[in-house]
Amino acid sequence: MHVYSVIQGFLQKAITVEMIHPDDEIYVRNQMMALLAFDSFPDVVTSQTDQEIPELLDQLVDYAIEKGLIEDYLDAKEIFSSQLINLFIPSPSYVNKQFYQLYKQNPERSTTFFYQLSTNSNYIKKRDVAKNINYTVETTYGELDITINLSKPEKDPKQIAMEREIKFNSSNYPKCLLCVENEGYAGRIGHPARSNHRMIRLELKEEPWFFQYSPYVYYNEHCILLSGEHRDMKINRGTFARLLDFVDLFPHYFAGSNADLPIVGGSILNHDHYQGGNYEFAMARAKDDYVFTINSYPSIQAATVKWPMSVIRLRGTDKTELIDASDYILEKWKNHTDREVEIEAYTDETSHNTITPIARMKNRNYEVDLVLRNNRTSEEHPSGIFHPHLDVHHIKKENIGLIEVMGLAVLPPRLKTELEDVKKFILGEPQNLEATHLPWAEELKKQYGTKTTIDTVDEIVRQEVGKKFLKALEDAGVYKRDEAGQVAFRRFASIL
Repeated sequence: MHVYSVIQGFLQKAITVEMIHPDDEIYVRNQMMALLAFDSFPDVVTSQTDQEIPELLDQLVDYAIEKGLIEDYLDAKEIFSSQLINLFIPSPSYVNKQFYQLYKQNPERSTTFFYQLSTNSNYIKKRDVAKNINYTVETTYGELDITINLSKPEKDPKQIAMEREIKFNSSNYPKCLLCVENEGYAGRIGHPARSNHRMIRLELKEEPWFFQYSPYVYYNEHCILLSGEHRDMKINRGTFARLLDFVDLFPHYFAGSNADLPIVGGSILNHDHYQGGNYEFAMARAKDDYVFTINSYPSIQAATVKWPMSVIRLRGTDKTELIDASDYILEKWKNHTDREVEIEAYTDETSHNTITPIARMKNRNYEVDLVLRNNRTSEEHPSGIFHPHLDVHHIKKENIGLIEVMGLAVLPPRLKTELEDVKKFILGEPQNLEATHLPWAEELKKQYGTKTTIDTVDEIVRQEVGKKFLKALEDAGVYKRDEAGQVAFRRFASIL
């Protein structure tokens, strides 16, 4: 009788959060029964309504494993749970119809509806995201966000072995994790289940684009915008036009793009996409530093920004003019060389300069941040001259992408245990400290010494991790915040 209680609890919870109408209860229950391979249901069932949907899903997945309906490995469980939850979600056309009916009332109502649907349907892995370690660190540039990412489930040995066996025969459908063909896709070994996935249809710069939320949200309403065409990331005039089109449609959201070159770009460069959300990062709050005029666009307010990375901020009310000015700066930057500060635009035919752009509405003005990037490497810095340097790799050695650029550190899960050993080292307790952390841990022990207690060590390490992230951002800045760097930055501004 237990499985019947879980099913009934699931149905009641879905009705409560308005995923299904009460009139659909019998229909959906019958569909669940078909997936769970039984053909009758008791007349009286006590429902488990005190549990949330993810917990109820887990119990039904366990039942399916116990009865031999699915195998016990990660992707099989994800595929089955995605198929179950899909029974409670309307079709893409109906979701889009609801979304745009609400949009006519207020853009925020439409995104709230879609975010709640994506959460209730377990597409957004709220329970997993809650495992992340999150805190803030105050710096001279404002409050930086720190996240140790613990949300993505670890693969078991059986899953890893199966992926190894099929990797040479893998399907190319969908072409990547972002393509619209993921909507409703059942999934397979090595490709996530997406039966419960829905996307909102948009038009950006007269092109079909799609709007979804990130399954592992790093900040409030963390969304992804993706091109209907599977094409490489490219920062160009069209990028600025589409970002501003989006914030026109959803003025309560920002939108930005990763850069389009290796080292300074994001993790997916083979599908044109942006990220956005209803969140204000520290960079958005950063103050103007050096105000200047762009000769060809005198009506636009331009300034460098007080931020560890090199940002030009543009403000204005004329969208077309802002697009033109942004494209003008991009072309100037792509061809700019300043050897006094190690900036080289090209090595032979290889281009090194690009931009990480971000758009938002602020005080009824458009605001565009253009973060200048360069991906050149050297013998001293083989990972990148303007990339986190070796002295911070024990904390952050991955690319500084869009989210980090704006002031949110996404740090690897290894740090959860490794930082515990750092704390024990500082306190003089037995530990298994990784060698990569030893010089840093010794510095901290020397700096804080006997002042450190079990009550203070957590905050000390948190603050020091924040300083390491800040150093990673400073490393990634093409114009350093010293006198030589700022003189060079103004030199570039003077040619605009």
